[in-house]
Amino acid sequence: MIMEAHNGAVASISERLRQFYAQRRPFRVYHGSTNSTRVADKSRDNTVDTSKLNHILEVDEDNKIALVEPNVSMDALVNATVKHGLVPLVVMEFPGITVGGGFSGSAGESSSCRHGPFDSTINWIEIVLPNGDISRASKTEKPDLFWGAASAFGTLGIVTLLEVQLRDAADFVELTHYPVGGVPEASKKIQEEVANPAVEFVDAIAFSPKTAVVCSGRLVDAIPKGAKPRRYLRRHDSWFYLDVQKRAEKSKQPVVDYVPLIDYLFRWDRGGFWVAKYAYKYFFTPFNRITRSILDTYMHARVMYHALHKSGLSDTYIIQDVGVPYSAVDEFYRWVDQTLGIYPIWLCPIRTRRDAPDSAHGLHADFADPKGPEFMLNFGIWGPGPSDYEELVRLNRAIEQKLHELGGNKTLYAQAYYTEEEFWQSYNRPAYEGVREKYHAAHLPSVYDKVKVDEYAKKKTIENSRMPTALRHVRPFQGLYGVYKAWRGGDYLLQKKGETTNADGSPKQDSQGLK
Repeated sequence: MIMEAHNGAVASISERLRQFYAQRRPFRVYHGSTNSTRVADKSRDNTVDTSKLNHILEVDEDNKIALVEPNVSMDALVNATVKHGLVPLVVMEFPGITVGGGFSGSAGESSSCRHGPFDSTINWIEIVLPNGDISRASKTEKPDLFWGAASAFGTLGIVTLLEVQLRDAADFVELTHYPVGGVPEASKKIQEEVANPAVEFVDAIAFSPKTAVVCSGRLVDAIPKGAKPRRYLRRHDSWFYLDVQKRAEKSKQPVVDYVPLIDYLFRWDRGGFWVAKYAYKYFFTPFNRITRSILDTYMHARVMYHALHKSGLSDTYIIQDVGVPYSAVDEFYRWVDQTLGIYPIWLCPIRTRRDAPDSAHGLHADFADPKGPEFMLNFGIWGPGPSDYEELVRLNRAIEQKLHELGGNKTLYAQAYYTEEEFWQSYNRPAYEGVREKYHAAHLPSVYDKVKVDEYAKKKTIENSRMPTALRHVRPFQGLYGVYKAWRGGDYLLQKKGETTNADGSPKQDSQGLK
């Protein structure tokens, strides 16, 4: 019955795409939620609704796979698989991130040091091509389509089903915290931990130029007698990064914790890593354990993304996830420290080289290059930007230019300020466009069109959010509006008809030039 419902939904999507294709008309996809910080205008006239593709069709214990629709969230998938004693190889850090989003956006987490980005853990996909054809692609069947769709943000079609690899789960993660003296030392320690085959999870937090903690973990079924589990998901629990920082300050020696599996997998949810701490400053609210407990409902990633989209405040921040080869880590870090001075910084090793025999397709064709680096170190750089818009643009562009200079790459879920020429100097345009032409997607907006910042809209948002000193007491209203809309719930990504039409009833042109 559930497969029949799935096939019916896919048939409807196929028919919708055939209608768009007959007119060579671009479309957008409404998933129902997002963990992107980019603004994207969607209306009911230009959008294909896939929000009901949110079911887990099967968990196969024998073959350790799950058959999953794209809008299944990470917490729903984990909750379903652990009942079978299994867990996905890579679990993105926020519960609301979806399987489809992880595949199309090349998401990674601390187990990516072993398994690569989330898309590397997918066996095959079902995808509706822009001409309405329903196709299946895998690492061996139509691998150009499979790898082309990975990281393509839906610009090759609509993924409607994925087979996800699973592994045996355990009750706890034995997590060892290693205090080190900054990012260069953290990079060396990370490489040591990744080289240890017993280690399954690795990431790190740089708290200052001279203070960092490397977190190295492995799955265990039991904890030593007398040890107490370390929890992070309850209202009264500490935020993960604050707990790591506090305990590292108390001891310069490695500290071992035993964290329940789900608490570990979603340890970054409360506080959204540490980005939520900026909300306390924005609202002139004390930042302490009591206020964090009282406001806990609003400090989870799902609510935070909702509030950010409705308030537009994400446009006032530097939000970058970038990966550099280990050989360039020290130079890139010195540049970030001197130019931005943003702390904390998240460090996460990602295995970028694919195991698949034919993975040289799409944006990241260079990932299959045997001469390229096997690993990159991801820097998560998130913090308030300067009040001057031109300076904000300059800094973001400087990050991109430095990254290109050092042979790095960036995750495109965030903010891209590249010119089109600069963008395609960093990503493989011939491979990407070849796949799009072959699979009837050439008329759709490119991935560059989707990820580039709309500088005019962003500038207006920032101008509205930066209040004169005399009106400083009014400043929280924009954020309060976002929080109110998050509390109300509802569709915050799909605009109503009145928001997408002019006074005469004609359609407004959105920020990407689509109707």
